[in-house]
Amino acid sequence: MLDQAAHENFPVAPFFLPRAWRADLMALYGFARLVDDIGDGDLAPGGGDAVLLGLDRAQDGEDRLALLDALEADLHRVFSDRAPGPKHPLMRRLGPTVRRCALTPEPFLGLIEANRQDQRISRYGTYDDLAAYCELSANPVGRLVLGVTGTSSPERIRLSDAICTALQLVEHLQDVAEDLGRDRIYLPAEDMKRFGVTEADLAAPTGDASVRALIAFEAERAGELLDEGAPLVGSVHGRLKLLLAGFVAGGRAALQAVAAADHDVLPGPPKPTKLSLLREVGATLRREG
Repeated sequence: MLDQAAHENFPVAPFFLPRAWRADLMALYGFARLVDDIGDGDLAPGGGDAVLLGLDRAQDGEDRLALLDALEADLHRVFSDRAPGPKHPLMRRLGPTVRRCALTPEPFLGLIEANRQDQRISRYGTYDDLAAYCELSANPVGRLVLGVTGTSSPERIRLSDAICTALQLVEHLQDVAEDLGRDRIYLPAEDMKRFGVTEADLAAPTGDASVRALIAFEAERAGELLDEGAPLVGSVHGRLKLLLAGFVAGGRAALQAVAAADHDVLPGPPKPTKLSLLREVGATLRREG
């Protein structure tokens, strides 16, 4: 599971970070991937993770909710001093990070709740509805990164939330076709109506002019959010500055890839090249100082 970290839009725990930070960030990533794999129904057949969490099987529908409930129970064991400890190995790995960094349960619970919401809600009427989902599905990640690095403050959390929501929106744009295959649409219905886009249009092999105009609109919104949160990079120093610049640059480079595809995301997710990512890291560092 942790090897998937190499395939994200931005580096999860790059080599230049202190070893302790890298270990803690990978522990957080392992938890986040486990939650998402449960919510997406991507666990391996046979239910190995379900058995580790004390359940008999892992299938679709209500079984996903049961697994999320079991994971939440295991999370509470991470934060408890009572025996027995966590059941799942990824949760046991999380324990030292939680204690060392004095993390609270709330961000982890938000990620679990976002995946519960995915089982109940597959369409979002307004941008505000989608942003509220991102508050659960994305913003906790940034807050955890600030917690691991000991740099949390109310202003940094505000800026981090803008970046994380933007990155989630970018991922939604890249994955329109994949999400539709899961019967999920993360494009606000009000925006689809405004641009004259139907669900059938999103199921086409390629996007017509209306679909591409919609994606361009949503991409501009995500870019504005990235710009809003980017001063976070300039508020920190050293290797953390480079890490956060990588997050912002990953979003910007992905948006450039979407634009280079003429905003036609339906054939498959446009992905930035490593060179474009490196260039954007440099540009972000120059802009944010």
